[in-house]
Amino acid sequence: MTPSAPAATMITGYEQAAADAAGHVAPLLAALARVDAAAVPLPGSGRTAERFRTLSRVAGIDVTAARVLEPHLDALAILSEAGLPAPAPGTTWGVFAAEAPGAALEAVEGPDGWTLTGVKPWCSLGGQLSHGLVTARHRDDRRMFTVDLRQESVQAESATWVARGLAEVQSGPLRFDGASAEEVGGPGWYLSRPGFRWGGIGVAACWWGACVPLFRALADRAATPGNPLLAARVGALYRALSSGRLQLERAAALIDAQVADDAAAVLAHEVRGTVADGVALTLAAVHDLLGPAALAFDEEQARRVADLDLYVAQYHRGPDDASLAARLESLASASSLDGESVWW
Repeated sequence: MTPSAPAATMITGYEQAAADAAGHVAPLLAALARVDAAAVPLPGSGRTAERFRTLSRVAGIDVTAARVLEPHLDALAILSEAGLPAPAPGTTWGVFAAEAPGAALEAVEGPDGWTLTGVKPWCSLGGQLSHGLVTARHRDDRRMFTVDLRQESVQAESATWVARGLAEVQSGPLRFDGASAEEVGGPGWYLSRPGFRWGGIGVAACWWGACVPLFRALADRAATPGNPLLAARVGALYRALSSGRLQLERAAALIDAQVADDAAAVLAHEVRGTVADGVALTLAAVHDLLGPAALAFDEEQARRVADLDLYVAQYHRGPDDASLAARLESLASASSLDGESVWW
């Protein structure tokens, strides 16, 4: 009864590390450094569905493992989209593009190239990864750079990370003091490229995969005779998760067809919102139907719920739906010029 997808591409060694690490980051990073850069298809390669299934599969094994893997794969995709070669073997990557009040990272172009100075917030595993793709401001432009995080001029600042979910994926600030950097793309390229949307859908694939083991536990409970209301709840959840799976499959096909611009933004908002809704229903069903025992005495189940709850918190339903409505209005205005409608 599980809303399953076809088998994912195997990443040799990483799945086993995900199963064995039990949420500990060090063995996951060691396994990540051994992953072949070509092991997972790039978005738009004609095999995007395999990419999403791989992310879902890893999240189904362990949510922390998916949270470590996804930004590394996203970084490889960004470098490829920029026409740059794949990183050297043994490197581990993150993507740091968040901004926050009071934290500013400035890029300066000098005779010897670019340097970065300032603070970048929300750098997950910034003190443990070897490299990062980092956005910084240069005058009025926002630009992206590759940075070797092992430089002495890059320091991870302490963060009061008290989260129970993703407990070892600390997201603290990085301080740059004239760190050497290399530009990726031009001004504004990071946000304007189609791949920005594809990366967000990849995160949704992780959310979806993380729900599958929880659904199976709920379905097992519903298989006990005599509780039709429980069975009805599981049936409704199945429909929600199947909708998310179908959205991911449709998105993969459209990405491979190179849909872009406003249509790409609409697609990303639609997929992420649908999957996030399924996550919310899954977490609610776990609390209501499995009860406190699963969260108090089952370590793997409790950690999965806490990890997934924090992971999906990066989705901001209200602002994203408002952005979706604006994109739809833009598409509707454009389509009215050629007699076609964006609506059903």
